Amino acid sequence: MSLPEIVTRAQWRAAREALLAKEKAGTRARDALNAERRGLPMVEVDKEYVFEGGDGKATLLDLFEGREQLVVYHFMFAPEWDTGCRSCSAFLDQIGHLAHLRARGTSFAAVSRAPYPRILPFKARMGWTLPWYSSYVSDFNTDFEVTLEHEGELVERPGLSCFLRDRERVFHTYSTYGRGLDGLGSTTSLLDLTALGRQEPWEKPEGRASALGAPAGSGRVRYHDEYPD
Repeated sequence: MSLPEIVTRAQWRAAREALLAKEKAGTRARDALNAERRGLPMVEVDKEYVFEGGDGKATLLDLFEGREQLVVYHFMFAPEWDTGCRSCSAFLDQIGHLAHLRARGTSFAAVSRAPYPRILPFKARMGWTLPWYSSYVSDFNTDFEVTLEHEGELVERPGLSCFLRDRERVFHTYSTYGRGLDGLGSTTSLLDLTALGRQEPWEKPEGRASALGAPAGSGRVRYHDEYPD
């Protein structure tokens, strides 16, 4: 086994400070990349998608639950499978309490191509309470490029898509797949993918969140049972 070199505390501190400078540069670069992502154009979703969830049929607008933004995790679960993807399951296991996302006007939902009767027992087995919908009767998975045709067969891949709502109009703002999911799962990492971001005063472009009446500022962080929603 190859282990780190053994050094004195002073040598470790010098090496750590050198690395810290690079880490801070990486943070600044990530902030700039997030700002550029928020500057992407968006596309109106004018196609009527039908999903099935715990309350029956739902539209894409319904998945927002009245909030300004929606983050959809494309969970790999083909119609013929008895259980969901192991890697996707590990991803959902690390999703935090949704109250923190919802306090920033952002809903979260998983969507799979499997029929809802197949999803329900697996969801119960995993102990998840987050919203999960079936897109079995719609083109949602193929339109958002998580179900692809390869050599005459349909194959699944994991992904995540972000949507923005302006009253009754829905817009697609961002999607990522595969390795683009690395490091995601926390509230801030998911908000960084959205058009409104974390809604902090230091974020660019300025005024993005307040323009749609979304809550702003880290001062709004509460214990998850203290949010009004």
